[in-house]
Amino acid sequence: MKGKRTDLDLKACAIARSLGAIGDWWSLLIIRDALAGKRRFGEFQKSLGMAKNILSARLQKLVERGILATAPASDGTAYKEYVLTPKGEKLYLVVVALWQWGEEFCFAPGELTYDMVDKDTHKPFQRLELKARNGRVLGPRDMRPWPRPASKATRATSR
Repeated sequence: MKGKRTDLDLKACAIARSLGAIGDWWSLLIIRDALAGKRRFGEFQKSLGMAKNILSARLQKLVERGILATAPASDGTAYKEYVLTPKGEKLYLVVVALWQWGEEFCFAPGELTYDMVDKDTHKPFQRLELKARNGRVLGPRDMRPWPRPASKATRATSR
């Protein structure tokens, strides 16, 4: 049974709003492929094996959200290409974090047949880690949400 999808755009949580902007796992795989250099509808469709109508809807949503933009084909043909915007490129950290998590927890030893590597050195990335401003490595028990101070605009309207 399908339920009504919750709109996350107005949630007070940055994770919820981020998920609302990205959409779903298909969209994140499109972003992965765009980071790897795919630009054309046919390239995404071949790589992902998605139905064309689903791919078209996801690409359109990513364009509407400012994660992808359309551009004329680089080879001068009448086709259009999908390119990551600066906002979309920033998602590389999310893709690498998911890759590293999946590498560690989703494959049997020897099952994964390729690595995510630095394109210049062909060496795997260092594991991502979160650090405090003082350089201390943080773990999952070292974080929590904390309210931000009210902005001047918020204080002025609450009087």
